[in-house]
Amino acid sequence: MATTRHAHTVWEGDLLKGKGVVTLDSSGIGSYDVSWPARSEAPNGKTSPEELIAAAHSSCFSMALSHGLAGKGNPPTRLETKADVTFQPGEGITGIHLTVEGEVPGLDDAAFVAAAEEAKKNCPVSQALTGTTITLSAKLA
Repeated sequence: MATTRHAHTVWEGDLLKGKGVVTLDSSGIGSYDVSWPARSEAPNGKTSPEELIAAAHSSCFSMALSHGLAGKGNPPTRLETKADVTFQPGEGITGIHLTVEGEVPGLDDAAFVAAAEEAKKNCPVSQALTGTTITLSAKLA
């Protein structure tokens, strides 16, 4: 069954001096302030589209990797994934780097890296972001 999730943003003012609030409607877990300075300079307690993409990518990748490992008989005990989304004003998102460290009993480093590369390729968020260079560092804990 297909699912659709919803969020909305209310923006006031121009790009440089304006501000907005993004609300996660489907989950109802919160509303978060956004602004151009939070996107192009220090966050100062506000979020950005890139941080939200990083959250989506790290969680989706972790799910895809967990599923892939379990499907091959090596379910992970723990995966910790970090997504770094780089934004360059005037250019846009210039790259995403995923870093994952896993605890997977019975699996060697080479098999873990191969599974991580497969998850990077097949994760739905990675597929949605195919216009962006996505790199990966993977290791066992």
